[in-house]
Amino acid sequence: MARVLVIDDEELARFTMREILEAAGHAVEEAKNGAQGISLQRSQQFDIVITDIIMPEKEGVQTIIELQRDFPTLPIVAISGGGRTRNLDFLKLAQQYGARKILPKPFSEEDLLNAVEDCLTSA
Repeated sequence: MARVLVIDDEELARFTMREILEAAGHAVEEAKNGAQGISLQRSQQFDIVITDIIMPEKEGVQTIIELQRDFPTLPIVAISGGGRTRNLDFLKLAQQYGARKILPKPFSEEDLLNAVEDCLTSA
């Protein structure tokens, strides 16, 4: 199916998304922050990126801005639990800067797969 890059600072979140996506037939690579994710995209060219918003080193909105600048056709799914404040305005901001789909955490397996499929079919 597709080559998917999952960027999230939480190991359990990355593991869970990897399990769901691989079970659906996708090939998955992981990054623990935006800087690492951008570096992987530059070297491997993924079909879609799923990125958390609140992360250390390089947060998700800046990651989306850089990815959209360098790879304007790359579909991006932004995910966030809103941090300690549960402020989901981060997701709206991510969408304004180029995320094609947004998912508030926690999301279902079906929500994740639907968002990926929607992005891939509209790419």
